[in-house]
Amino acid sequence: MGHPVTHSIRSRLDTERRHFWIGGAWRPPVGGDDTPHTVVADPTGREAVGRVPRGTARDAGEAVAAAREAFPVWAATDAGVRRELLAAVAEGISQREADFAAVISAEMGAPLDNALHTQTRLAAEVFQSYADLLADHAWEERIGASQIVREPVGVVAAITPWNYPLYLIAAKVAAALAAGCAVVLKPSCDAPLNAFLLAEVFAETCPAVGAPGGVFNLVTGPGKVVGEALTSHPEVDAVSFTGSTEAGRSVAMSAAGTVKRVGLELGGKSARVILADEPDGTTVRDLDDAVRLALSDAFYNSGQTCTACTRVLVPDAVYDRAVALAAEEAGRWELGDPALAGEHLGPVATARQYVGVLAHIEQGVAEGARLVAGGKAPPARTPDGLGAGHWILPTVFADVTNDMAVAREEIFGPVVCFLRYRDEEEAARIANDSIYGLAGAVWCTDRLRAERFARRIRAGLVTVNSGRFSVLAPTGGYKQSGVGRELGVHGLDEYTETKTIQW
Repeated sequence: MGHPVTHSIRSRLDTERRHFWIGGAWRPPVGGDDTPHTVVADPTGREAVGRVPRGTARDAGEAVAAAREAFPVWAATDAGVRRELLAAVAEGISQREADFAAVISAEMGAPLDNALHTQTRLAAEVFQSYADLLADHAWEERIGASQIVREPVGVVAAITPWNYPLYLIAAKVAAALAAGCAVVLKPSCDAPLNAFLLAEVFAETCPAVGAPGGVFNLVTGPGKVVGEALTSHPEVDAVSFTGSTEAGRSVAMSAAGTVKRVGLELGGKSARVILADEPDGTTVRDLDDAVRLALSDAFYNSGQTCTACTRVLVPDAVYDRAVALAAEEAGRWELGDPALAGEHLGPVATARQYVGVLAHIEQGVAEGARLVAGGKAPPARTPDGLGAGHWILPTVFADVTNDMAVAREEIFGPVVCFLRYRDEEEAARIANDSIYGLAGAVWCTDRLRAERFARRIRAGLVTVNSGRFSVLAPTGGYKQSGVGRELGVHGLDEYTETKTIQW
């Protein structure tokens, strides 16, 4: 009997994609039937989920040409029409949320609850948030004798990763469309099928609201081919990229030749600081809750979250107890079939990532860190019939120092490091001693102390205790974690130019 998710997808959806969505139509690649395809692997180790065309620079060029043609029409379109399109896309995602969740779960291994609630519904929420934002957004302001005008930047290339595929597409595409830009999307080759479902939603909604077909275009292919063709294309005005810091450097260099705007959300090695409740540093109230929250954050989505706080800093006096609690808590996490709902971990999404995470775990042990839980999953811990998948147990390292590779390099798997500190000055120094600055977190029962410490962390997003995520608040990085912001009005501004008209 086939895998339930794979069987469900293939009985209802087209996962054998042979065309790109360009200029409001499904177009074959320029290579026709001879175009190679990329196989979308199943991270649980079963048969392939589907396949998509491996596009070329010429395919990318056709998509850019379609976006360029649509741009002046869309830029001149009333904000009310933009609102209609964004709201219609949000509704289209919601109406097909079961399909989106099934595809995402199959292609990148997120458990079904994750794929539905976070991966899919959050994407619909982002599209709707920009529809709502346009209701009263001020595009102009007066400063003295000058009129300040915000205008769309132009054609945008959006290049997205596999870990939160649909949500990260939404964060870029919705903001760009709200600003009046036309978009060419290149999703990850490892999780592209959800993007084709999104193109189907645009195929229905664009004609319904009177939007030009080329306002949203989709082309797939390797980053070194299609991605580079987009980032270097003279008719692309802005690039928005989410991925590794290494890849982000390549994107920035490629785009530099035409001096286009580049937004980057890159890697992270964020710190979560558990503060003592007493000045002497010997007491942490609710330490159990603090550790449980730390592991939930680090292990969610199998650790494949760029903002995850994978360095946990604990006062020296309670460090041993915190590590013991972490080892116990990690042991409660189960690996499970991503086709099923429930609070379990799915597999790591790709074979390359799986090998990399295991190599980091081995390196941590070699450096002298103490492995107190986790590692490569033995057959007895893997879901029945799925032993060939990319399974890694929730992993906890203790006795980690901040000069170790496991504390400095982004692992992007279910691996968390516990570090000790003597006082708040040392905690702040350790937290900020990183090339990254994407996120951070603070735990303390004293809200004012927690906020004061949060202000000391050099990162774009800092969570205090169990703070709630908002699609209206900006995210983005300091240092080598990126340039620019996404979500809300700050994300909208990334896709606009500022013009001054002087009288």
